Amino acid sequence: MAQPEHDPPQPPQLHELEQEVMEEVWRLGDTPGRAVLDALNARSDRLRAYTTIMTILTRLHDKGLLRRRRQGKGDVYSATFTREEYADARAAAQVDALVDEWGELAFVHFAKQMATLDPRRREQLARLARGA
Repeated sequence: MAQPEHDPPQPPQLHELEQEVMEEVWRLGDTPGRAVLDALNARSDRLRAYTTIMTILTRLHDKGLLRRRRQGKGDVYSATFTREEYADARAAAQVDALVDEWGELAFVHFAKQMATLDPRRREQLARLARGA
C-alpha cells in the first residue's frame, strides 16, 4: 500500500543509539548536545564520546527527527515529533509495509489477532481507531 503523496513522510526506524539519544531529547526538551551526552553517560556503564553523540544528533537532524538552532557557540536540539507521534507514525509505516508485502494475508492475521483479544480491549481499540 503506497503512501499517498499528501501524507507527511514516515519517520525512519531508529538504530539503538539513535533511539537512546531520541529518548533523552524527548525527556529533556530543547537541549544542547552536551546535556544529551551527560544524561546518557550518567545512566550507563558504557561512556559515550562527545563526538559520537554529536554525530548521532547530526544524523537525526538530517533524517528530519530533530530541529537544530544555534545558541551561543553550540546548537540546541528539539524533537520534530513527540514520542507518541513518532510511535504512531512508525506503527503506520510498519503496517503499510506488511500490507504491501503480504496483502490480504496481513489483514487475515490482524483479524485473527483481534479475535483473540478481550472484548473490552477490542472496544478500546475501536474507539482509538475512530479517534474518540
